[in-house]
Amino acid sequence: MKVTSIKQQVKRTGRYSIFVDGRYSFSLGESALLESKLASGQELSKAQLGEYKKLSNEDKLYNQVLRYVAMRPRTQWEIETYLQRKEASPPLVEMILNKLSIIDLVNDEKFAQAFVNDRRLLRPASRRKIIAGLRQKHVPSNIIERVVGNDEQEEQTALQAIIERKRRQAKYQDDLKLMQYLARQGFSYGDIKSALQVDG
Repeated sequence: MKVTSIKQQVKRTGRYSIFVDGRYSFSLGESALLESKLASGQELSKAQLGEYKKLSNEDKLYNQVLRYVAMRPRTQWEIETYLQRKEASPPLVEMILNKLSIIDLVNDEKFAQAFVNDRRLLRPASRRKIIAGLRQKHVPSNIIERVVGNDEQEEQTALQAIIERKRRQAKYQDDLKLMQYLARQGFSYGDIKSALQVDG
């Protein structure tokens, strides 16, 4: 069997179709093609063709994962779960995670830091709620402790920001309703009471 041509795909310009004996056989992404060292005119055994088709499937999955990660940062657990849904074998999951780790696309500490910054700057939330959100994404406890910390000033700032926002709504003019809402958001009773007295 002979590789008769390698053509760049029209719809996916970063992907190449490999034709064997004049017929389409499989496709590879640009980097996988370079690594494979495939060239037109190259003779392939049945076993080699099988290996290249396996590589093609793995490469397609890797590119799907790249698109999945590009939508928003993901934790290692989220990526593992995604790959398991795609029925990837454990060695393939490990290989893809290693490749992503090398290019810093899977990094739970970086994810946790971005998650905390987002909550503190854009969507104020209690420390308890931030921790619950990170646990839901299966971020390891030691990373959560290190990233979230125990800054009381941060907690007070978030609490005041939420009170200010909620006070604009008629139903939260009632202190009791506001206190109940804030308690559900994970703030302590003492902090709520003190903040509302400050608020006024």
